[in-house]
Amino acid sequence: MTPVAILTNANQLKMGIVSPQLYADVAILDPNLTASLPPSISSVTGIDAMIHAIEAYTSRIKKNPISDQLALSALMLLSNNIEAACQPAPTELVRQNMLVGAMMAGQAFANAPVGAIHALAYPLGGLFHLSHGLSNALVMVQVMEFNLPDCAQLYAELADHLRLSSDPDEGVQAQALITYLKALVLRLNIEPQLRDHGINETDLERLATDAMLQTRLLVNNPRDLTFDDALTIYRAAF
Repeated sequence: MTPVAILTNANQLKMGIVSPQLYADVAILDPNLTASLPPSISSVTGIDAMIHAIEAYTSRIKKNPISDQLALSALMLLSNNIEAACQPAPTELVRQNMLVGAMMAGQAFANAPVGAIHALAYPLGGLFHLSHGLSNALVMVQVMEFNLPDCAQLYAELADHLRLSSDPDEGVQAQALITYLKALVLRLNIEPQLRDHGINETDLERLATDAMLQTRLLVNNPRDLTFDDALTIYRAAF
């Protein structure tokens, strides 16, 4: 669904290759192929897909009506099915909904690229070999809290779409989205702190340094992010 391939270079930096030639001619979504996926993988890949939709919806440069509708539809499908997908023997319909949701989220961020959540997740994968979905889950809430002053309206729109709050106040609705995602990570049995995954406090400055190299992603973030901001986010996630 996307024109992006990711590799880890000799310096343990995850970097992206972006080219229209990487688009697939055909995508086959067969829920039977995911029937044996363990909950620990379903949870972090599902969160990753939800982040694709959220970051596409809040992307600063290329956000557009088509990417918005893809993101909204994807987020609804994913949020309605992710917990069932992480239970023993999820139904074929649940798996199908997760696949379609992930596909639509991919289409969304292929048009409106992702931002700082992914930028700060990349060093976790490159340096510590954490899975991509887990890396995103570990910094998702902290980055969203950082972005909140600049995209409260967009977060509120997502919260309203998911019916997370009936409060008419935009700030309350925006915070409801972040609160929901924070609780969802815990319900999916994802250990939410960096320290839970072999990362030491002394590693945080290196993480922030490497995150700032992800300019391809940071340019899309709704709020400008500095080295000090990245370090503060990692410290909050630690």
